[in-house]
Amino acid sequence: MAINRINQEELQRTIDFHGHWCPGLAIGIRAAEWALAEMEKSPDEEIVAVVETDMCGVDAIQYLTGCTFGKGNLIHLDYGKNAFSFYRRNDGRAMRLVLKPSIYGDSGALLRDLHKKMQSQGLTPEEEKTWKETRQTISRQIMDSDITEVFEFKDPAIPVPKKARILASVICEECREPVMETRTRRLDKGMLCIPCFEALDKR
Repeated sequence: MAINRINQEELQRTIDFHGHWCPGLAIGIRAAEWALAEMEKSPDEEIVAVVETDMCGVDAIQYLTGCTFGKGNLIHLDYGKNAFSFYRRNDGRAMRLVLKPSIYGDSGALLRDLHKKMQSQGLTPEEEKTWKETRQTISRQIMDSDITEVFEFKDPAIPVPKKARILASVICEECREPVMETRTRRLDKGMLCIPCFEALDKR
């Protein structure tokens, strides 16, 4: 499947926006490239992205596609999966991109082992060098592969999300801070924000 690739300038701007280059960002860039080629950039809320992870790649999707949390057309489902669904409201086009584990190649197991050791006891200078080189190798593999080698393409599991709504705020009876009405909890003493409600539950 041939898709339009972002140019070097856009790639560098995406890296600058995220802060570093890594396999996770490469995954998000490839997903965003597909969305841009098949659905175009979202100037407002026309394109919706549903991401099933909070990993680095989500920054690429925000930066490149125009889907953002602030506009309500970037929705996070905390499933821990490298899976990204895109929807186009005007014609109902939708697709879910799921990362293929095989894209990591033989380097995947090495990277996992080094990452575990880094978190538990730290890496030697030589191991840290190998860790960095392995991340670079995997990032290049993700960027250089055909999109069909990077992702499986599936129908999304959920329908297109509704447009974001601007809702009224109320005052929490405990902390006196404004809170969106749909995020309140009701008690005999009135409406509470979630932190105040949870704090009462712990008393």
